[in-house]
Amino acid sequence: MDRVESFAPIASRRARILVLGSMPGVRSLAAGQYYAHPQNAFWPIVGAICGFDPQASYGRRTQALRRAGIALWDVLQSCERAGSLDSAIVGATVRVNDFAGFLRVHRKVQVVLCNGATAHAEFERRARPLLTELGREIPSVRLPSTSPANASMSRAAKLAIWQRELGVRLA
Repeated sequence: MDRVESFAPIASRRARILVLGSMPGVRSLAAGQYYAHPQNAFWPIVGAICGFDPQASYGRRTQALRRAGIALWDVLQSCERAGSLDSAIVGATVRVNDFAGFLRVHRKVQVVLCNGATAHAEFERRARPLLTELGREIPSVRLPSTSPANASMSRAAKLAIWQRELGVRLA
């Protein structure tokens, strides 16, 4: 079983939306980039909503997120997990990121959008209780996972839900 660690957040101080995954997969960890698996729909979906090329360089994509007021991070700072599936995360080994510290710096965050059921459940169960009063007031929304492992929903259906939740907050 491997101990894996997440990345630093991608954020500007004017971020209004915090998008959270659970923990980067093996390909993302190897590439040192969020959502690096070529079948993950995150970049195509967010690119369509925010109006940037999902095939642009990683630096340009992350710049586009910052300009749009979107911060990107993971709920888990580290955990033990074999492979990439959230179902393989060993619960007793989980350490969550410092959301109280993040929200002290990024005071404009108004909503947490969770990329999948695990991200949402882990945020609510492990991170929310550690937040200060201010952070506890920020709503969280569970969105369908953009992972290729979530094959029960088409990319078009995922895009429609992400558009409804992310797009309306960007307007």
